[in-house]
Amino acid sequence: MSHKSPTVSVVIPVYNRGKFVGETINSVLRQTYTDFEVLAVDDGSTDDSLAVLKSFGDRITVLQHPNGENRGQSAAINLGLKHVRGRYVAVLDSDDLWMPEKLSILIEYLEAHPDVGLVYSNGHWIDEDGNSKGVMYGSNHVEASDPAAVLMNCYFALPSNSIARREAFDKAGGFDETLRTAQDHDMAVRVAEVARLAYVDRVLWAYRRHSASVSKRSGEKRWRIGFYILEKARRRYPYPAHVIRKRKAVLHFRLGQLAKERGAWLKFFWHMSLAGLLDPPRAVGVLTRQEAVSSPHS
Repeated sequence: MSHKSPTVSVVIPVYNRGKFVGETINSVLRQTYTDFEVLAVDDGSTDDSLAVLKSFGDRITVLQHPNGENRGQSAAINLGLKHVRGRYVAVLDSDDLWMPEKLSILIEYLEAHPDVGLVYSNGHWIDEDGNSKGVMYGSNHVEASDPAAVLMNCYFALPSNSIARREAFDKAGGFDETLRTAQDHDMAVRVAEVARLAYVDRVLWAYRRHSASVSKRSGEKRWRIGFYILEKARRRYPYPAHVIRKRKAVLHFRLGQLAKERGAWLKFFWHMSLAGLLDPPRAVGVLTRQEAVSSPHS
């Protein structure tokens, strides 16, 4: 391994992903851009994840918490960030994949645009077996680099599809270790507040959805934590009052969707009523089918 600092550091937090993490790491090692390091952080896995990581030998650096503890994804990423040496940092979920040109294209963009702190790309959804289920962004997707837009919709995945300058993470601060879900949304908002964002319309990553995904397992908790993230954001950054109000409407709407799935009708009507009161125009758009409604598990 070279003693020269790499240009890019790739941090991969791993918890019980023995089935997928080998393929994930290989998608990094097969990049056409080669000046990078891989730091995989095993977060106290109880399956064969650690053995899979160690099988890569000196091609990657494997990190663990003291005594092999499980501290959550935020703590795992933070441990990796403490050891990065690159000017650019990419965080990759341990079950997602990169296309071979991912680093080459996005690093070239960052080198050509010194005012941009984070760039992300298009991608596609894949199932457990790697079959494509559709492209993430349409041809009309434009990045406005507006923190309010990120707070409202969190439309880009900070793990997996983005690469940031190291100083963007430094300015935003570490991942919130009190969060065991929605920590990606929290960090995306904080990065958007301190760095200019950009988008490259190339399909360069694959987001895997499967039964063990955190987003599949913790939908209600994720949306409830959204209120905590929103309150932190409100205290930290001068968001307009209407943005805070509309984000609350979104959170109540999502919780209403989940309540309906469970047949919890009182909670359903409560959350939907609040969503309508907080953002009447959007409520009308949903009721009249002028606005498409996505799943609360996406």
